[in-house]
Amino acid sequence: MINLANQFTEIVRNNPNKTAIFWDETEFSFSHAHSVAKCLANRLKDQCDLQSGDRVALWLKNCPEFVFSLFGILLGEGVVVSINSFLTPDEVGFIVKDCDAKVVISEVSMAEGTAKLVKDNPSLQLIEVESLNQSEPNDSLDFSSLEQAPEDLALIIYTSGTTGKPKGAMLSNYNLMSNVEAIVEAADIVIEDRMAVLLPMFHSFTMTVGLLLPMTRGLSIVAIKSLNPPKNIITEIIQHRATVMPAIPQLYRAFVNITIPSRLPLRVCFSGAAPLPIEVLNAFNENVGIPLLEGYGLSETSPVACMNPLYGERKAGSVGLPLRGVEFQIRNDDGMILPVNEPGEICIKGHNIMMGYWNNSEATEASIKDGWLLTGDIGHLDDDGYLYITDRKKDMLLVNGINVYPREVEEVIYQFEGVSEVAVVGINDPRKGDLVVACIVPGEEAEIDESGLKEFLKTKLAAYKLPRKVMIMESLPRNATGKILKTKLRETASDRVGR
Repeated sequence: MINLANQFTEIVRNNPNKTAIFWDETEFSFSHAHSVAKCLANRLKDQCDLQSGDRVALWLKNCPEFVFSLFGILLGEGVVVSINSFLTPDEVGFIVKDCDAKVVISEVSMAEGTAKLVKDNPSLQLIEVESLNQSEPNDSLDFSSLEQAPEDLALIIYTSGTTGKPKGAMLSNYNLMSNVEAIVEAADIVIEDRMAVLLPMFHSFTMTVGLLLPMTRGLSIVAIKSLNPPKNIITEIIQHRATVMPAIPQLYRAFVNITIPSRLPLRVCFSGAAPLPIEVLNAFNENVGIPLLEGYGLSETSPVACMNPLYGERKAGSVGLPLRGVEFQIRNDDGMILPVNEPGEICIKGHNIMMGYWNNSEATEASIKDGWLLTGDIGHLDDDGYLYITDRKKDMLLVNGINVYPREVEEVIYQFEGVSEVAVVGINDPRKGDLVVACIVPGEEAEIDESGLKEFLKTKLAAYKLPRKVMIMESLPRNATGKILKTKLRETASDRVGR
């Protein structure tokens, strides 16, 4: 039976002594990775009573144990629920309740957060990855196959929703394996390549390209331990001879401002999670000279949907051509297919389209029509089939490449005493993407304690979602129908912050 767990096991069978993960000065072989993962799988079944299809939350920072745990869950026939490590316990609490997770796997450094999480969710069992290292790896590897079908659920990635509550995008073994195969083909990836991993492992982009791809294709992962300063990344890439690197535009912007040694082993780089400014692409091409392939996708598309070709024309400003097996349509508000060069909603169909949203049939039916995912993003196709993104999802902000939905932040701010109205907008920062700004109208005779508000929000929201600026206003600008004019608010916020 073809599934992610069996693919990983087959790689281990054929490459037991090859280094699977480079982590600073330590190397972990494929056999070690499989042995620790199998120990965890047995523990989940024996001690946690994990049944096939049960959900296991993975709430971890970047570390080798993230990879071991990922495949331990899969080898135990569980479903991985990858959770943003920057979230607060309250935010994580919603996710584990929504997906009815049986176990959460975390680490000692996050003990304060996990203690609150388990206290608020008494049925949730906790495993700290430090305990995995106390298990003696089994020298006799178990290469038995699992009976999971390709269509079975393997991974749930929660994405912030416009309603303020996260939605769990369900991805099958087939979704993820097909996406891996298409990326391998598009970027001409071979088993001798080594994947530099520096983005958060919980992110869908890193999960597929940085973890699942190398572990099911036999590549080594070069997990970058320290990102600051950026020259540390270069040092580790050179030391461990990484050849492929997925990253975000902010990192490539940093790379063009440092001296890059001529012996850099990288042969191809991917840019995703946020728009790549043309000036950064041009500077990278001039100063570094390594192919930088901008692409596009969503958690709901496993996540890569298209990229600029490694061989062939790479168009600046475009996110490239659809991967093999993926189709695009541009539609208007009535669902009619639009001609080339005319902007409309980007719709995607193919092997990478999610199974739906966990426990949310209404959102699934609104997002998937006749097999086509309606992304909500606006773009157009040119005469050669290249896709251009012209606008993001309505109101969505991008902070360091991570989605932030204003509605989610607004709902938390409304819980603070004295707030009558609030609207959250983003203003552009060339280094970080969007800066979150909260525009607040106090209640009658109320005063907003800004420092108190910020302390309150720290307990409720991940750090990257926190407003960097709070604007106290007498009223919010509205149109004739009462709709808040966020364009006007963004202009006002840009003027005030720029002073």
